[in-house]
Amino acid sequence: MFTTRPTLQGTFGMVSSTHWLASQSAMAVLEGGGNAYDAAVAGAFVLHVVEPHLNGPAGEVPILLAPAGGEVRVLCGQGVAPAGATVAHYRALGLDLVPGTGPLAAAVPGAFDAWMLLLRDHGTKSLDEVLQYAIGYAEHGHAPVENVGATVETVRELFETEWTSSAEVYLPGGKPPRPGELMRNPALAATWKRLLAETAGAGGREARIEAAREVWRTGFVAEALVRQAARPTLDTSGERRTGTLTASDLAAWSASYEAPAVYDRNGWTVCKAGPWSQGPVLLQQLALLPPELPAYGSADYVHLLIEGCKLAMADREAWYGDAAEVPLGELLAVGYNADRRRLIGDKASYELRPGSPGGRTPRLSTHAYVVATDDPAFNPLGAGEPTVAKNATSPVPGEPEVDGRGVTRGDTCHLDVVDRWGNMVAATPSGGWLQSNPVVPELGFPLGTRLQMTWLEEGLPNSLTPGRRPRTTLTPSIALRDGVPVLAFGTPGGDQQDQWQLHFLLAVVERARVRGGFDLQGAIDAPNWHNDAFPGSFYPRGMRLGSVTVESRMDAGVVEELRRRGHDVTLGDPWSEGRLCAVARDPETGILLAAANPRGMQGYAVGR
Repeated sequence: MFTTRPTLQGTFGMVSSTHWLASQSAMAVLEGGGNAYDAAVAGAFVLHVVEPHLNGPAGEVPILLAPAGGEVRVLCGQGVAPAGATVAHYRALGLDLVPGTGPLAAAVPGAFDAWMLLLRDHGTKSLDEVLQYAIGYAEHGHAPVENVGATVETVRELFETEWTSSAEVYLPGGKPPRPGELMRNPALAATWKRLLAETAGAGGREARIEAAREVWRTGFVAEALVRQAARPTLDTSGERRTGTLTASDLAAWSASYEAPAVYDRNGWTVCKAGPWSQGPVLLQQLALLPPELPAYGSADYVHLLIEGCKLAMADREAWYGDAAEVPLGELLAVGYNADRRRLIGDKASYELRPGSPGGRTPRLSTHAYVVATDDPAFNPLGAGEPTVAKNATSPVPGEPEVDGRGVTRGDTCHLDVVDRWGNMVAATPSGGWLQSNPVVPELGFPLGTRLQMTWLEEGLPNSLTPGRRPRTTLTPSIALRDGVPVLAFGTPGGDQQDQWQLHFLLAVVERARVRGGFDLQGAIDAPNWHNDAFPGSFYPRGMRLGSVTVESRMDAGVVEELRRRGHDVTLGDPWSEGRLCAVARDPETGILLAAANPRGMQGYAVGR
């Protein structure tokens, strides 16, 4: 299997993330005696600084953690809809979809509190020690990746005329950030410094973390977030609107732990967040596979995975969400998926076909059946960053994009860590993008927009519902072999995440079965693909039935056969599908491994 670089191997610690500065900052924490959880928190706050177009402190994050000798847990950093965020309220405003930008799309911010809980309960380092790297880069600057500036340029007019607080941070002197020049965010640095100052007298390590959580939920941070939500803000509807977030919403919410959703196949157990995320889609794709797979990378193999993904995504649309009880056990049952597998024929399906677990009748949003008609040609993730000058009605799921009105579907980041004790963490931070909402002037970062993933129709599992989580696309993974955690992985990419992760996981498993060992880098580098034949989760939603985008490195014979089978195949750039990260621990040898995606030339793994 071709690789762009070796799979890293060592015994001390490994980190993989979507930005080298986050990876190295996390590694510095490991070198300083911290564990995987300390390192993950430090790396996450650096990601807020260096990938602000992909995540922020007021966004959200699901975290999977596997303590050495303990059970895998999910730490949910997905905030809920505010108390005033009702379908009736949004309908009264004349809306049939939640806007893709602006305060009306803001859920209760979840990322900060989740990272604080992880640090409090599983870390060893102090608040100062984990925040120092983010503060340093925000205050003194870092050289930004090219697409930060490209994203800002696409919303220049919006920033200069409407979102002026964003222009102060991202258009200093009228110029967007550019490689080779330092980008600073002094307001963000000041926020974290003030947080540290206000909590300095709180006592011990855990007491200080708790004090920081209170400052976020009821102190100066909360006050600034609520003021921002009440400011009329131009959003994708073309109107200036206020949000629904209040002080009581912020004060009442906390990140929380829960058991993972799991699926077993051939000695491997895959752990995901529950159906408030799209995580179980990966599990159901595994359940839909026959006992014996076609040859890896063959047309039969790719066709099988594409068609299985369509069925799992159709079930996601009909059954996943936090607003209703999800029949997850039945959706992952052997018999149910055997029946579903029979729907996969030799030809590409052009239907959205949700199933009926337990005899239930599926119901989808009326908008879920909207089919897009715009030109599908695109660079699927353009290095995983927001693309520019793209039709605002494009429905490509999870594709980050911006136009001059602020129409946006943001992408995300990823971070994996394993330490010398065997602790492991996988996290997919997202939301609170610089293009999602105006920068809060007092804080240096914006609110998020995750409510855009809910439906403005009553009675659906993913209906907009106060106190309930929007069904997120964020979906980190941990895999166990024979009950022992061995692999943490994930990728940005919205709806595409569990498509790319399935191919990666099967590549790792197949390589280990045939040749022994874990070839993480080879699995990441293998030509990948995605399909768009289901409703996208991001405004303005929509789907493209039959559409499949493949990297042009894919074997020409496979592409030809896919087209013969009826797939509407678009050839993307050679290195355009996914931004996977992965770390592993071989339980037989104790060797730690790591790999990172070369696409976009900014994701890196480090370790020793």
